[in-house]
Amino acid sequence: MITKTNDTLFTAREVFDTEIIELQRVKEKLSDDFEKAVNSIYSCTGKVIVTGIGKSGIIGHKIAASLASTGTHSFFMNSAEGLHGDLGMINENDIVLIISNSGNSPEVLQILPSIREIGAYIIAMTGGLNSSLAKNSDIVLDIGIEKEACPLNLAPTSSTTATLVMGDALTVALIKLRNFKAENFAVYHPGGSLGKRLLTKVSDVMHTGKDMPLIDENDRFDTIIYEISNKRLGMTCVMSNNKIVGIITDGDIRRQLLEKGELFNTTAKSIMTKNFKYISPENFAVDALRKMESANHKINCLPVIANSELIGVITVHDLLDFR
Repeated sequence: MITKTNDTLFTAREVFDTEIIELQRVKEKLSDDFEKAVNSIYSCTGKVIVTGIGKSGIIGHKIAASLASTGTHSFFMNSAEGLHGDLGMINENDIVLIISNSGNSPEVLQILPSIREIGAYIIAMTGGLNSSLAKNSDIVLDIGIEKEACPLNLAPTSSTTATLVMGDALTVALIKLRNFKAENFAVYHPGGSLGKRLLTKVSDVMHTGKDMPLIDENDRFDTIIYEISNKRLGMTCVMSNNKIVGIITDGDIRRQLLEKGELFNTTAKSIMTKNFKYISPENFAVDALRKMESANHKINCLPVIANSELIGVITVHDLLDFR
């Protein structure tokens, strides 16, 4: 029998409501132990090893990945694999973040004595505050919930969400503590569109040398039109004694034509924009796009200047991939 849409939506909303309520409960239980956990990870001279089994292990994978991508030396170890040699990856300078909702998962409890023997610091993420895991940990982060969203109150739902959000809270708190910036994030994400957005500099995409449209301030209208058309960037830089003194864009040309009609005896100096915006080659490409889009009047190009010298030109078309 096919479920009615209204019944399905009711169930979905019920799941959201239940998990939101449980997250609120976990939030209200945050204590000084959370701050201690963050500070211990921040000051750790070794690695952070996240471990768990089953659904907790799956969430642990994500937490370890989030920590690793934001400046914390972290990786995930399956608790069952820890029983068969992977504990060799842990040393006394490390922190082991152990995830178990009940705190009594057999695979977790079996590796606890060895972790203690190694001398690593243990942070437990558990809802079982009286469990063996909690009693054998240095810090306990309470992720205990009262109700799973599962109608049988069996399938991990609210509990895994609470674990995930607690891991996110650790990650974000550490991002702020480390003053982790977009350029730092980019180092760990060099691939794909995100890496491209965060790593590409103006110098990587600007037009240089013979590709730059250049005219002298005394050049007349026909030369201006030729240079803009020939270089196909919708603008030209205006030079005087090898220094940029202004820019002329397609828009400037159109406005002058509407206002004056005949321009063939007009010089570049008389129609150029003197107070133009520009950018440094060391700025990121996204900064150039932001600068163009935040201008009072929309602009589509920026001269690139270093040490008071014009070295390139960048246009909005060069930055379409960075929106």
